[in-house]
Amino acid sequence: MRFQGIETNEILSEHTVNVNNVAPYESGQFYKREMPCLLALINQIDEPFDAIIIDGYVFLDGVSKAGLGKYLYDNLANKKPIIGIAKNHFYDITEDYAVWRGISKHPLYVTSIGIEITKAKEMVSRMDGDRRMPKMVTYVDKLGRVIN
Repeated sequence: MRFQGIETNEILSEHTVNVNNVAPYESGQFYKREMPCLLALINQIDEPFDAIIIDGYVFLDGVSKAGLGKYLYDNLANKKPIIGIAKNHFYDITEDYAVWRGISKHPLYVTSIGIEITKAKEMVSRMDGDRRMPKMVTYVDKLGRVIN
């Protein structure tokens, strides 16, 4: 999904793709299963976009231990900043990456590549929605669960 704005989101376009022969889940190798799907989706977008927001970590320790977002960045032909929003705390991540939204008792954990972490955290904190998870991330999650 492409959207415009942080505080008030406007959907510009929606994209879905069916990918056959998705690899089975491998513990510690999540990116292998997700990467072909993400690249297939990104490669069908013709309109310009500024950044990619993923539901997951860019760096599992915040700085160097690659997560899904780092693997995605490495596989992009046209590099775009990637902001990772994770709901669950990973043992190597510090509270420096926590973003508190709404009245939630639990933070989100934000990591990034191609954009300063302070800017990425600010963007996530300002995204539309009064709950822990920004509205657009929740919407995309639901869109991704639709089986045609």
